[in-house]
Amino acid sequence: MKKPLTEAQVLAAPAKDYMNDDQLAFFRQRLTELKAELLANVRDTSEHLRETEAASDPSDRATQEEEQAIELRTRDRERKLLKKIDEALQRIDEGTYGFCNETGEPIGVRRLLARPTATLSIEAQERRERMQKMYGD
Repeated sequence: MKKPLTEAQVLAAPAKDYMNDDQLAFFRQRLTELKAELLANVRDTSEHLRETEAASDPSDRATQEEEQAIELRTRDRERKLLKKIDEALQRIDEGTYGFCNETGEPIGVRRLLARPTATLSIEAQERRERMQKMYGD
């Protein structure tokens, strides 16, 4: 079996190799590892919330509730990220990963390394953000 590419090799690849089988395998592995990490966080949070006993002191209880609320908000963001990871893995299977949903142009390796779930090129993302700023969500 062929050894997976390193991040440096992905960055150094010529443009003609964009999203070839080796690069797709690299991003599939990166997304799969990120998903496993997030799922472990979910399990840890569930266990932590089950194990936490309610504090009797009102200020301790308030602190505990605030910590739990922060933890749950974090898990909610991670749940949304899990959905995006699954969608990215599906795009790899479909052969559309790495290409902008709006323009069809390559998103770019650097952007995908920073945000492997990206669906828009930087230009399309900036255009979308400008429109949201002008017209609201």
